[in-house]
Amino acid sequence: MEISTLQIIAIFIFSCIAGMGSVLDEFQTHRPLIACTVIGLILGDLKTGVMLGGTLELIALGWMNVGAAQSPDSALASIISAILVIVGHQSIATGIAIALPVAAAGQVLTVFARTITVVFQHAADKAAEEARFRTIDLLHVSALGVQALRVAIPALVVSLFVSADMVSSMLSAIPEFVTRGLQIAGGFIVVVGYAMVLRMMGVKYLMPFFFLGFLAGGYLDFSLLAFGGVGVIIALIYIQLNPQWRKAEPAASTAPSAPALD
Repeated sequence: MEISTLQIIAIFIFSCIAGMGSVLDEFQTHRPLIACTVIGLILGDLKTGVMLGGTLELIALGWMNVGAAQSPDSALASIISAILVIVGHQSIATGIAIALPVAAAGQVLTVFARTITVVFQHAADKAAEEARFRTIDLLHVSALGVQALRVAIPALVVSLFVSADMVSSMLSAIPEFVTRGLQIAGGFIVVVGYAMVLRMMGVKYLMPFFFLGFLAGGYLDFSLLAFGGVGVIIALIYIQLNPQWRKAEPAASTAPSAPALD
């Protein structure tokens, strides 16, 4: 599969949006489910993009910044792995093996980009002392552009030079035990992500529904859409029957009514 010029431009534009989204966090464009889906839509293979994005989203559930510690770069990993998997006609497991080292490399790029933006921050402080508000706006946009190019430039390079033969030869050069180990590690990270989310939620009275979903998924031949509908119905019934969510009904007056005056 060859990537057209229009597709390369679209990938570059979305990569800029995803890079800025990893800092702004408003529209979550840097999350794997959204990033891989959009790349799949651009390259004409939406199904693979959604499947890869959903799998990587489970892996990235536990990726978060803690203080000065920077998490792996989910945006760069999602975009690069989606391009290589779709163009090279590779499996989802191969996409996981590609995404993990790319995320680690993106983590280094993120630290480098944030180091560069310190210069813009000091310049903005000086502009604020001199009441040059237009300059402050320009510096903010420029610093955001650094974050955009952090993801867009690697994605552009991969889009320009990638081909199906190149992906196959590149993956063939990697020892099998490395790719297999990365695939297994990706499975472990999914479990860790689930565990971190459950520990953070800590809602014990919802655990029966959680395990009910696993049992139903193992023994019932339902589609994801059917499971989603059943989950919504159960949630509505639970809200209606739970006293915590029911509106307090006005208590009926039991006092004897006063006799009518003639």
